[in-house]
Amino acid sequence: MGKDKNPRRVADNEAMAKLRMLRTSPQKLNLVAGLIRGKKVDKALADLTFSKKRIAVDVKKCLQSAIANAENNHNLDVDELIVAEAYVGKNLTMKRGRPRARGRFGRIIKPFAEITIKVRQVEEQA
Repeated sequence: MGKDKNPRRVADNEAMAKLRMLRTSPQKLNLVAGLIRGKKVDKALADLTFSKKRIAVDVKKCLQSAIANAENNHNLDVDELIVAEAYVGKNLTMKRGRPRARGRFGRIIKPFAEITIKVRQVEEQA
């Protein structure tokens, strides 16, 4: 008598990927996530490929991982996938410092962020 299988965190027509410890602020990462929300995955990959933002490379890797999860783990059709959700969260913050004038100390905050991308299969309307 074993334990029951864990229920899926996403619907049957969805797959997701999560990327943690991205060395950028959540605000900057959310700008890139906003580029791909609601788009078809091939268009989203093209937008991330030609984006000038540094973090777009890591977001593209996360999106490719979500597509691979959909195809291999959940048997979804890649041509019918859209980016259903792309949301950003805060992670740890490194605190660093720099000496300033008159014996003072300037705080430098180095934030980390995380992104979760969910892709959903939708049937084409003909």
